[in-house]
Amino acid sequence: QVQLVESGGGLVQAGGSLRLSCVASVSIFTINHMGWYRQAPGKQRELVATITSNGSTNYADSAKGRFTISRDNAKNTVYLQMNSLKPDDTGVYYCRMIMFREYWGQGTQVTVSS
Repeated sequence: QVQLVESGGGLVQAGGSLRLSCVASVSIFTINHMGWYRQAPGKQRELVATITSNGSTNYADSAKGRFTISRDNAKNTVYLQMNSLKPDDTGVYYCRMIMFREYWGQGTQVTVSS
């Protein structure tokens, strides 16, 4: 059974940083789509950043210049380094993987106080 487990969320002041981790229960070496998504209260889930198997990245406009997605295939882990956090970044952050079908983690809460 494929599982994704996120960690690293928490409460941080505006301008601060957090590093999220997503550990997969399977090898991600050949997984072409790994991504981070977030859902703010009362809003739909939205893309934050994605990374392909060859390391190509894609970011939401709101994340460009502040967030960095990376992957460590040896650890089956995808990271999201978030800097210069803003209150609008508050939400539950989910890890998503596509391997024949999509898989989601349970999410990790990020709260940015002003």
